[in-house]
Amino acid sequence: MVLAAGRGERMRPLTDTCPKPLLEVRGKPLMQWPMEALAAGGFTGLVVNTDWLSTQISGHFGPTPLLDNGIALSISYSDEGRDFGGALETAGGIVRALPLLGEVFWVAAGDVFAPGFEFTQAAAERFVASGKLAHLWLVPNPAHNPNGDFGLSADGLALNTAAEKFTFSTIGLYRAALFAPPYCDIPAGNPAGVKAALAPILRAAMNDRQVSAELYTGPWTDVGTPQRLQQLNTGAPSAPPA
Repeated sequence: MVLAAGRGERMRPLTDTCPKPLLEVRGKPLMQWPMEALAAGGFTGLVVNTDWLSTQISGHFGPTPLLDNGIALSISYSDEGRDFGGALETAGGIVRALPLLGEVFWVAAGDVFAPGFEFTQAAAERFVASGKLAHLWLVPNPAHNPNGDFGLSADGLALNTAAEKFTFSTIGLYRAALFAPPYCDIPAGNPAGVKAALAPILRAAMNDRQVSAELYTGPWTDVGTPQRLQQLNTGAPSAPPA
């Protein structure tokens, strides 16, 4: 699943007429980078959730795009704006898409640039064998998130409490069971359109030692501001915070 339903408020005015995941980074839409990486790993059936200017995304890629790497995808769209009048947040969007997803699935944000990340079959197989409910990739803390999100134990567990915390990259592997009781009480398919954040679900599962993690140290950018987008495209330094 590629998350593409955000409004991109901090990216305005760029996102007033273009959905954030379609903003170009190095010659292609931002969300196309994780899509091509998933395809290169053999994961060619995608679910893309949308809201703001959703028809631009579905119109650009269609249901069976042939990407720049020559691999064809099959895309199902979960249009939260059309169905519920707005985005359902990360967990709400995932639960909405559960009927379109398998028992185990990847989730990546369409507004994060990690050009070297590899979505491998081996990683998915290790996750399945682990029995965990989620596996997260963490990254060293960027300037805009200096305190991090989650810790990482010596035996590879994600931690709520730790002396050192890292930033959640937004890339993860999940079991559908994470989005069911006792961690999530929204019915599969989210028929009522309940909005729900992902972090509380992950934190509850971490308390039960059900979430593993590892550190990714390759290039990674949360493209959250026009300055970060400009820096990726031109190499110019980001403007200092106001």
